[in-house]
Amino acid sequence: MAAPRKERMTVNEFLPWAKQQPERWELFDGVPMAMSPERIVHGDTKYRTARAFDAAVAKARVPCRFVLDSAVARVNARNSYRPDLLVYCGDPISGGALELPNPVLVVEVLSPGNAATDPRDKLQGYFRVPSIMHYVIIDSDKRLVIHHTRGRDEVIGTRIVTSGPLTLDPPGLALSVADFFDRTPVQS
Repeated sequence: MAAPRKERMTVNEFLPWAKQQPERWELFDGVPMAMSPERIVHGDTKYRTARAFDAAVAKARVPCRFVLDSAVARVNARNSYRPDLLVYCGDPISGGALELPNPVLVVEVLSPGNAATDPRDKLQGYFRVPSIMHYVIIDSDKRLVIHHTRGRDEVIGTRIVTSGPLTLDPPGLALSVADFFDRTPVQS
């Protein structure tokens, strides 16, 4: 694993640097942070989540697309996060892009390595991005979804969903929480 640089980086410096690294990285306050290896349940949940979003976008017939685990969301000049899934609307983004401008929603699957930063630091960061309307955190171990949504006057609404529908409007997507999880949970 390459050692992170000692001096702080901007996102513009970070993206070309991260592209050259064999591991996946995020940028927190100008400091590159390696992302932890994923457990099997994490990968399974990401796969199921991608399938659910693919079906929801097709069913809603909205001009949106999702990007799975490959692009960063720029929060500001010194922070960029690599979520498990991003949804954006409008014209397709180049396949060679490293950054997704103007995401509408962000999905993170919790793991032991990100359980502290994602609900706390990333919650504040993602909602600094004006285009982000929803931040969805999926907890595979507890089989629940934490849905944060942008409201009026900078109010962020939060609800915890363990079953039933999950409506993300805008952009007008309807999903079932059950689709994110394996039907027969395996003990960790």
